[in-house]
Amino acid sequence: MINNKPIIGITMGDPASIGPEIAVKALLTKHLFEICNPVIIGDAVVFTDIIKKLGLHANINSIKNIKDARFVYGEPDVYDLENVDMGQLQFGEISAMAGNASFEAVKKVIELALADEIDATVTGPINKKSVNEAGHHFAGHTEIYAHFTGTKKYAMLLVEENMKVIHVSTHVSLRQACDLVKKDRIIQVIELLHNGLIQLGETNLKIGIAGLNPHAGDSGLFGTEDDMEILPAVQEALKSGYDVEGPIPADTLFSKASTGHYGGIVAMYHDQGHIPFKLTGFKWNAQKQQMDSVKGVNITMGLPIIRTSVDHGTAFEIAGKGVASCDAMILAVESAVRLSKTRLKQNA
Repeated sequence: MINNKPIIGITMGDPASIGPEIAVKALLTKHLFEICNPVIIGDAVVFTDIIKKLGLHANINSIKNIKDARFVYGEPDVYDLENVDMGQLQFGEISAMAGNASFEAVKKVIELALADEIDATVTGPINKKSVNEAGHHFAGHTEIYAHFTGTKKYAMLLVEENMKVIHVSTHVSLRQACDLVKKDRIIQVIELLHNGLIQLGETNLKIGIAGLNPHAGDSGLFGTEDDMEILPAVQEALKSGYDVEGPIPADTLFSKASTGHYGGIVAMYHDQGHIPFKLTGFKWNAQKQQMDSVKGVNITMGLPIIRTSVDHGTAFEIAGKGVASCDAMILAVESAVRLSKTRLKQNA
């Protein structure tokens, strides 16, 4: 924390993706420098190249230590890891080099946060295949963070205006996702969501719980998980003092959630939560054949450090073209600032 503003570490994401572009564009939004001290974790040459390619008005300040960061608007600080050979980097292509560079940036930002050199972390998009080709076998950011922080109980929380969605499971097959709908895990996720809403400063703590099966199983007609696992979890959560309701058929639950009826909702698996969430925050312009806005923040709950992220992918198809929206990156940084200030108050 410098001048009462938190230091926010922002990873570059996959260097062959829109990650570097949205990071630089976000840091050319003066508002972010008014609320925090941002520093990019990645490769200085990647950012020098994207600034030149897109004709942006900025100069990179390459550093090797957080203490050397200047936090000057128009001169983004880049904690230079020197993992990218620009002669080999190709926009929009999967490669072990790009995967390793993105992984090392994530690993470094976690190390900096655990050492209290930065107050919160924000991650740019990575390509899971590139990361795995580099020999780092993780399903995604969430699993990387859990591994390097030694966290066992965690969950993915998506935030965009009224829609706040946490997941019982994420990066597993649909078959596995059904098997992971268990009472204890659902209770755990309810607790994580409740705490997350408080940390975000929300006053509506009412939580809606999605059913797994069509019509929430319809009294066992379409499956027993809703009656055997979800309902007992809801009943126990109510006894513990949580304001919860469910299981509610997902097609009903999400329409109510979009109006602000619930402070947050628990989805049973990845796509059940992600599809309605992205319909809220992602706006496609059919005439221009590009996104007008890509909004949505991904927060990993349960970690000993703060991690927020854009909730979109690498968008290889538009990498290097200058058309990527930095909306989600700005929102992710804003959320990281809010969470870091809440944590500071709690620790005071």
